[in-house]
Amino acid sequence: MTTLRQQASRLFAIAVTATAALATTAHADLTIGQTAGHTGQVAASVGEATKGAKLYFDIVNAGGGVNGQKINLVSLDDKFDPKIAVTNAKQLIDQGVISLFLNRGTPHTQAIMPLLTEHKVPLVGPSTGAMVLHKPVHPWLFNVRATYQREAERAIEHLSLIGMERIAIVQVDDSFGDDAVQGAMAGLTKTNKKPVAHEKYDRAKPDFGPIVPKLLEKQPQAVMFIGSGTAVVQGMKAVRAAGSNAQLVTLSNNASMGFIKDLGDIGYGVIVSQVFPYERSIAKPIIKEISEAAQKAGVDVTPTVVEGYVSAKVLVEGLKRAGKQPTRDGLRKALEGMSRYDLGGIELGYSPTDHSGLDYVDLAIIDQNGKFRR
Repeated sequence: MTTLRQQASRLFAIAVTATAALATTAHADLTIGQTAGHTGQVAASVGEATKGAKLYFDIVNAGGGVNGQKINLVSLDDKFDPKIAVTNAKQLIDQGVISLFLNRGTPHTQAIMPLLTEHKVPLVGPSTGAMVLHKPVHPWLFNVRATYQREAERAIEHLSLIGMERIAIVQVDDSFGDDAVQGAMAGLTKTNKKPVAHEKYDRAKPDFGPIVPKLLEKQPQAVMFIGSGTAVVQGMKAVRAAGSNAQLVTLSNNASMGFIKDLGDIGYGVIVSQVFPYERSIAKPIIKEISEAAQKAGVDVTPTVVEGYVSAKVLVEGLKRAGKQPTRDGLRKALEGMSRYDLGGIELGYSPTDHSGLDYVDLAIIDQNGKFRR
């Protein structure tokens, strides 16, 4: 006959075994969460960035993972809608991801930021360069790429250097557009200019029909488009269809082969700012590393693939430094300790008072073969 003490002992043993099993399951992998527009306006560049991230995660997992734990990337489609991005982020956080990663969009990131504070979960590598993500420093958000303001300023300075005096700006009417345009205005001020035209379009329902005539009435020599994906393509095509040969310029959020493909015949000569080293310059160790990995996987290397790969490398380094059983807070502290991390010819730096990461900015032009050239 089983005594009460024996029953209690047996139940205790079962509970310990179950707890151990749960613990083993919980640490069987490191789950990373991504919400991004896998469909919609930015699907092409999101797909390329995610492909780059997976390239690096696959290499790490093939080598045994991080401290013996494999990385599991869970990606949800927010259709480039900030409201869906918040819903997805909540779902991923509730599922226990150790970090959010490589989301897309300025208003989308801003909408997610309160969740980071509430649940004390890091977000690494948001694919946006808005200054609001850099200053003031958000304790749970870690940028990798440079700011849009620096990109826009650099592009305007270049246009001025090559003799462009009449520069127009077309921006999306949201927080991304309002942020990036400050850099463009700074560049114009530096070169003693004002925009000959400054027009805005609706992010959800872009309509360039009424905008282009007002724009071209001012006879711009160059038009900078601040916006994303298919909307910028529509705007640039509308400018060309109206007969303008103005130099067309946009920012690095459109630095994807999908963007070039969508531009089609009008892509030749378009300037696109860049926030990573030239994807064909294998003299840079990081580019050589990515090129070799991409070749083995049958992936074309684009600027956006580079962004995804580098962002993944930063996240993995943080996880390695966070110890054998990393926590969200442990990851945050580990990232803040990466003061001078050599990614392979480019150096990234974080601290408790600086979560900006890189400050690299360059320009590329689309050549006749539909490739970025610098």
